[in-house]
Amino acid sequence: MNGLEQLVAANRNGEAIGIYAICSAHPLVLEAAIEQAKQDGTLLLIEATANQVNQFGGYTGKTPQEFMLFVHELAKAYDLPIAQIMLGGDHLGPVCWRHESADSAMAKAHQLIKAYVAAGFKKLHLDCSMPLAGDDPVLSDNVVARRAASLCQCAEQTAIELFGKSDILYVVGTEVPPPGGANEHIDQLEVTCPQQANQTLQAHRQAFALRELHDAWSRVIGLVVQPGVEFDHTGVIDYRSEKAQSLKMLIEDVDNIVFEAHSTDYQQAHNYRQLVKDHFAILKVGPQLTFAMREALFALSYIEEVLLEPQLCSQLRAVCETQMLASPHYWQSFYNVKTQLQPLYRGYSFSDRIRYYWPDQKVAYATEKLLSNLTQIEIPLPLLSQFLPEQYDKVRRGQLANNPKALVKAKIKQVTQSYATACGSC
Repeated sequence: MNGLEQLVAANRNGEAIGIYAICSAHPLVLEAAIEQAKQDGTLLLIEATANQVNQFGGYTGKTPQEFMLFVHELAKAYDLPIAQIMLGGDHLGPVCWRHESADSAMAKAHQLIKAYVAAGFKKLHLDCSMPLAGDDPVLSDNVVARRAASLCQCAEQTAIELFGKSDILYVVGTEVPPPGGANEHIDQLEVTCPQQANQTLQAHRQAFALRELHDAWSRVIGLVVQPGVEFDHTGVIDYRSEKAQSLKMLIEDVDNIVFEAHSTDYQQAHNYRQLVKDHFAILKVGPQLTFAMREALFALSYIEEVLLEPQLCSQLRAVCETQMLASPHYWQSFYNVKTQLQPLYRGYSFSDRIRYYWPDQKVAYATEKLLSNLTQIEIPLPLLSQFLPEQYDKVRRGQLANNPKALVKAKIKQVTQSYATACGSC
């Protein structure tokens, strides 16, 4: 057993421990997560999504191999052993090509899987839940399971060809929330019923068996279900444990499996602890991490404007707005609101569509200029108290350096700390 398998087994046996998955490719987020894992001495699970990182580069411009090398370089820079990191792939399947035919989209999904396996990713979420061109609007469990099994077979064959064996861990499931949160306002959610969850699991078991993937099935450790948590642009649906108790009991009737919870961002701390107790042992977090980073960077941009002449400032907030307006494809279809509300949503939405723009050359330059400007001067404590009060307290106590990069990462680590505590990591 590796560390993640041991953790899954312990959770199934009633121990209130779990693991959180960092679903972000931003360097500041990854640095903060590495610092958190080093402090806690725990396994760090970093997951790249299919639209972030794929064989064509994704929106980060990185292939799986390039992303792996990037993460490992950061780990070495912070003296975190590579063995303490597990790389995972999230929503791996035809999601990026869902407007193509099944044959075309699945062929590209197979190439995606090969690239992830070749790069050393060890935990793969197989997601074939989305209909493709020519499909029925809603796919049956059997269709989803057959497609997932074909991807698993591809992963197994690739691992054996390249490494002589496969030790890849898998997560399956058809009730998969949209990556990055809901696209519309939500008031309530139905928890997956145990019968549906079991039906999904059995469909995948049978599809794996038809392809003689018996050993691979023994390494399926997670099932994606809906625990009743989600967020939209301006609201959060909080976890209610009493609604998930019948689903929780399913774990006693199946082997090796825990639940993987997506879209857990923005939950209250006690909800994370309860999710782990209810066998949601794998908690995905993504937009909340870059949301916290954006909060810190915007706060620093206000500080910058107090301290420097306008012509010297980074104009970060304005640059972000300009670039989002110039290239609206990452947010326009998501923020279907009145024109006067769109600036609010572009800059501050929980769904955090602004995260797609941090790699933009002009936004990246403005970010670096902001950090450089504030590195060269000492941020006065009153401004720190005004715009970053939690970090101000840590600076006053001597627990945090008063420099902009450290302040941003401290803001991000407020999120990772909450997850780490709930997962029993610290």
